[in-house]
Amino acid sequence: MVTIRMRLSIMMFLQFFIWGGWFVTLGTFLARDLEATGSQIGMAFSTQSWGAIIAPFIIGLIADRYFNAERILGVLHLGGAALMYALYLADDFSTFYPLVLAYMILYMPTLALVNSVSFRQLDDPSSEFARIRVWGTIGWIIAGLTISYVFSWDSSQAIGAGLLRNTFLMCAIAALILGLYSFTLPRTPPKATSGGSKKEGVKEVLGIDALRLLKDRNYAIFFIASVLICIPLAFYYQNANPFLAEIGVANPTGTMTLGQISEVVFMLMLPVFIHRFGIKATLLIGMLAWALRYALFAFGDSEGLMFMLIIGIALHGVCYDFFFVSGQIYTDAKAGERFKNSAQGMITLATYGVGMLIGFWVAGHITEYFATNGTHAWQGIWLFPAMFALIVLVLFFLAFRDKHHIEAPARKPRD
Repeated sequence: MVTIRMRLSIMMFLQFFIWGGWFVTLGTFLARDLEATGSQIGMAFSTQSWGAIIAPFIIGLIADRYFNAERILGVLHLGGAALMYALYLADDFSTFYPLVLAYMILYMPTLALVNSVSFRQLDDPSSEFARIRVWGTIGWIIAGLTISYVFSWDSSQAIGAGLLRNTFLMCAIAALILGLYSFTLPRTPPKATSGGSKKEGVKEVLGIDALRLLKDRNYAIFFIASVLICIPLAFYYQNANPFLAEIGVANPTGTMTLGQISEVVFMLMLPVFIHRFGIKATLLIGMLAWALRYALFAFGDSEGLMFMLIIGIALHGVCYDFFFVSGQIYTDAKAGERFKNSAQGMITLATYGVGMLIGFWVAGHITEYFATNGTHAWQGIWLFPAMFALIVLVLFFLAFRDKHHIEAPARKPRD
């Protein structure tokens, strides 16, 4: 008999296999197959931010009140499968962009839905959820390895032949499978109708109630730093795969899975590090890792200095876990019981919504500035986020003085 845990693990695997199967290579596909400019590529990646901004309305104000979570998960993924197939067929950016925007508006809410389905079926989510969520990271890794080592769609020859668009077909099939599979998951009725829990209002869903946390000088400094550090983050998501492919790194998508592997490793180290060295030191190390990784990208190459690129990719765990995950922990500790949900909604909307939206816009324009006849001056591109992250680090070091002690719980990894 298939256990609940196994069924939820399959759901998580497919959820992140879909995302990792096309998003990592998106920049390379747009540049090579659709001949998109840097600004256009930035627009395409920013659809993730628009999806993150719209997602709270779909989940908090609609799905969470009127529909079973597993049913709307199925509907969204079936719609996503159709859009993903349309992306596979798109032959120019003007056709591609509205389709990817519609897809991300459907996909981003499913990130909260798979968590909701999982939490409601587990007896002890605090101890059981991580063992289920890790299958999402495995799904992301397997997608990258499949692209690079099974089909070799990201090889120079395959990219030249236009085979990279097959990633959309692969993900359309996976989305169709997950859409149908979702209807077999355990019933997860709306919170408002199960157990008599109170409905969340607009203010709580969007984190407006938690804005009062910004009255705290140190939290306001952290909040601003979180938004600003999303600019370097956007450079990685948008440019890492095209960069590796253009300079001749073999199997670039598979190589980038080292970043997800490092996330899992450093996630295990994070609680101990916060407890021993404090939140400020942890956040500073996260920002320093961003600056260091981009310096490594700027001066590394695919031949004698390949080790610098490998280290830069492997630093992803430090970059993400030590700043963004520790920031979620810090936000949770500062919010108190009353504003925990609102505060997480606020910081997510500010970073993955507003911050990343600005970040992709900046990354698009910087990339376009350093582009000439289909090639890029990558050193100039990577030095910009390196210097930017370093400036944010210095300002944060000088201004942030919170002595708040945090007992850090273990947190789930995120791709």
